[in-house]
Amino acid sequence: MRESDRALPHGALPPNTLGDSSFNTDHGVRYAYVAGAMGNGIASEEWVIRLARAGILGFFGAGGLPTSRTASAVRRIRAAIVPGQPFGINFLHNPVLPAVEDELTDLLLAEKVRHIEASAFIRATPALIRYRVTGLRQRPDGGVEIANKVMAKVSRPEVARQFFTAPDPAIVERLRRAGAVTDEEARLARLVPLADDVCAEADSGGHTDRRVAYTLVPHFRRLRDEIAAETRLPQRVRIGSAGGIGTPDAAAAAFMLGADFVMTGSINQCTPEAGISDTAKDMLAQADLPDFDIAPAGDMFEIGAKVQVLKRGSLFASRANRLYDLYRTLPDLGAIPAETLREIEERYLGRSIDAVWQETSGFYAGRAPGELAEAEANPRKKMAMVFRWYFVHCGRLAIDGRSDQRANFQIHSGPAMAAANRWLKGTPLEDWRRRNVDVLADRLMEETAQLFDERLNAVRDNRRDQPLTAPRVLRR
Repeated sequence: MRESDRALPHGALPPNTLGDSSFNTDHGVRYAYVAGAMGNGIASEEWVIRLARAGILGFFGAGGLPTSRTASAVRRIRAAIVPGQPFGINFLHNPVLPAVEDELTDLLLAEKVRHIEASAFIRATPALIRYRVTGLRQRPDGGVEIANKVMAKVSRPEVARQFFTAPDPAIVERLRRAGAVTDEEARLARLVPLADDVCAEADSGGHTDRRVAYTLVPHFRRLRDEIAAETRLPQRVRIGSAGGIGTPDAAAAAFMLGADFVMTGSINQCTPEAGISDTAKDMLAQADLPDFDIAPAGDMFEIGAKVQVLKRGSLFASRANRLYDLYRTLPDLGAIPAETLREIEERYLGRSIDAVWQETSGFYAGRAPGELAEAEANPRKKMAMVFRWYFVHCGRLAIDGRSDQRANFQIHSGPAMAAANRWLKGTPLEDWRRRNVDVLADRLMEETAQLFDERLNAVRDNRRDQPLTAPRVLRR
């Protein structure tokens, strides 16, 4: 019996009534709930397939993977589900290799993938805009039919603003002149926002600006409404809440803040379907609130972006921060003190700096020769590229489960994982092997609805017990 098949208490609030009903209709889902992507295939095909069959939207973790691997995943997912069951692909911004975004867009359009999760964007790129604009059609009633749905995961108002408005007209025009979009698509692009849904990403596992949901969600809702009044675009962009959602209490709070949907993240990598090692899942299942730390983000190393990672059982955070400090304070690799260099090579990298550079330069020679030439001429850029290798390496170690290298595991996660462990303690789902992604979603949404209902009824009952009084007026 599925979790969702359990009989609800008489009169209980059905979980499909939480959030905005248009979310359920537009995405063909049962709940206003999304399992957000975890990159490098951690949000695996099995993860997405199981959610899709349950009528829940999940995104494949394409970030960091070759386009060929993502193509294989799309075909495998399609073969395992029936038409109309929901699924999407993560579209991760790549500031270092923009050609990767173009390749992914080509794939998404060729395969007619209709849902993407756009994440880590600072500015909307031509590749993302091309995906959104392609397939726009005028309906007989004068409205615009949107073929490709975009859900943006955002933590900054200046970035959110770009998704609340129509795609940048200058970029659309360049795409039109290049023949990448049609004249009609370019004309209709002025009439639709860049995204259907914007998820306000508060303090979260992985990339984080450490925002607070209690301020971020209301701020985004007001910003959305202000921009809608200015632009008069007919489509209302929905606002979701992500970051810190690992329990029914947190999800209920998000809906009370006015979120149209909720997105869970790193709690889903502690499930059987997640494409990360059992060793990493065991570590996550034991995590408590103090067991997380902030480290530099490998993909945006030079600009100082941050990720939140599991600290318990791993030295990755402290080692990554040390590498960033060296990058910040030293002119080149040759300036690293000999003793420090020896420690980095033996304990961090497991090989020499020269060996790392050979592998790194080989990669860039094939994918981005311009970047390689720049690094050869700029010692600090070369140092950044060598250090970035460590971040990629540590992510692979956690996925592969190299127990002898556990000290270097990079596992993106945050306190929501600890909260989920506490919530599920003493239940059958205490064992992560029973936390299937769809079972976790069902249980979270059902208990959120029950909790929401109970607390609203408690407020009503409390009001009945209290004499009516005039509201207090706050004086200046």
